[in-house]
Amino acid sequence: MRGAATRAPYGTSAAYRGLVARSVRSVIDYSLARRATLAGLFSGKVSALEACDAHPYLLRAARYHGEPTDRSCPVCKQHPLTQVTYVYGDELGESSGRARPSRELDRLEDVYAELSVYVVEVCKSCSWNHVITSYVVGTGERQPVRRARRRAAEE
Repeated sequence: MRGAATRAPYGTSAAYRGLVARSVRSVIDYSLARRATLAGLFSGKVSALEACDAHPYLLRAARYHGEPTDRSCPVCKQHPLTQVTYVYGDELGESSGRARPSRELDRLEDVYAELSVYVVEVCKSCSWNHVITSYVVGTGERQPVRRARRRAAEE
């Protein structure tokens, strides 16, 4: 999808819109689920405790690794939302599932074959959180697994 002109999902930052020009594939937009959760919250079908239930690790990731947005929180309507980007992949080993700044994705995309990226919006004051989008990046070419040769006992 390199160079293809596509529209970014609702509520995405300029950082995500820059990703669209790269090799982004398998994009899932969670805006309908987000809208349903907010509609349930505002109609009383969903409690604020259920909707604003950010895990302490997510709030910490938002504080230290998050990227501020120009959108205000849909629940408290006072504070700006923060986007946190999580990257998963078998090739990442123990660092799979860590929050990373979106500027790192360029480098990771060129090195690894397939990485799943999840972008979560978080309000650091009321703990609102929701996945905005997920997508896959990478070269698409599996690198051969290098295994250390075991030495024989007589060596």
